[in-house]
Amino acid sequence: MLTPLKDKTVVVTGGSKGIGKGIARTFAAKGANVAVVARSLTKAMETVTEIQENGGIAHAFEGNVSDLESMKCVANETASTFGGIDVLCANAGIFPNASIEEMTGEQWDQVMDTNARGTLFSLQACLPFLKKAEYGRIIVTSSITGPTTGYAGWSHYGASKAAQLGFMRSAALELARYHITINAVMPGNIMTEGLEGLGEHYLNAMTASVPLKRLGSIEDIAYAALFLASKEAGYITGQTIIVDGGQLLPECLEAMGQN
Repeated sequence: MLTPLKDKTVVVTGGSKGIGKGIARTFAAKGANVAVVARSLTKAMETVTEIQENGGIAHAFEGNVSDLESMKCVANETASTFGGIDVLCANAGIFPNASIEEMTGEQWDQVMDTNARGTLFSLQACLPFLKKAEYGRIIVTSSITGPTTGYAGWSHYGASKAAQLGFMRSAALELARYHITINAVMPGNIMTEGLEGLGEHYLNAMTASVPLKRLGSIEDIAYAALFLASKEAGYITGQTIIVDGGQLLPECLEAMGQN
C-alpha cells in the first residue's frame, strides 16, 4: 500500500478535462489537496465542484502553461492556499491535426509552446516550492505518439511529446540534488473527449490494435501518475511508464491471433 497523500498538494495542469481531470479526481480521492489548472477558470471550477461533491479538496486556478508569469502566479497562489507544493503533474497538451504539407509555423509553434515549453514553465514555476517539500515529484504526461509511434497529421504533436522526454532525462540529473524526481507516463489510446471526436471508425480501428481489447481509461493513466508521485517511487527518476494495453507489442493484427 502506498503512503497516503493526505496534506500533500498536487498541481495538475490541463486539469479541466480528459486525462488531467482523471488525474485530479484520483489524487483528490487519495487525500491530496489538488490545484486544478486550466486556461478556462470556469472549466477548472467544474472539475473542482465534482471533486468537492465527492469529499475531496481542490481549488481552481486559471493559468496558461506557455506563459511563465501566468504559471508563477498559479504556483504562488497554490502554495498560499495549501501551504506548499509537493507534486506537479505537467499534463496540459493540445493535438490539432495538420498535414506536413499544409502546416504553418504558427501551428507548429502553438503545439510546441503548449506541450514542450509548457512543461518547462510549469516546472520552473513550481520548483521553488518543490525544493521545500518533504519529497518533490514531477510527472509529465507524454505519449506513445512521437517517442515510439507516429500518426499522420500529428507530426508537430509527436515532436513535442518526444521533446518532453528529452527534457525530462536531463532535468532528472539537475533535480536529483534537491531529491526531486521527474518521470513520464506515456499513454496509448485513452478514451477522452478529444478521442471521441475522431469518430467511430478511428475508435474501432484503435481498439482492434490493442491486445487487451479496449481503449484505456483516464483512470489508467491517473493511477500510473499516482504511483510515480508516491513516497515509495523515490528511487525512480528520468524514466517512462507506457500505459497502452499492450498496443506496442504485436507486429501486426495476426500476431494477436486475429485475421
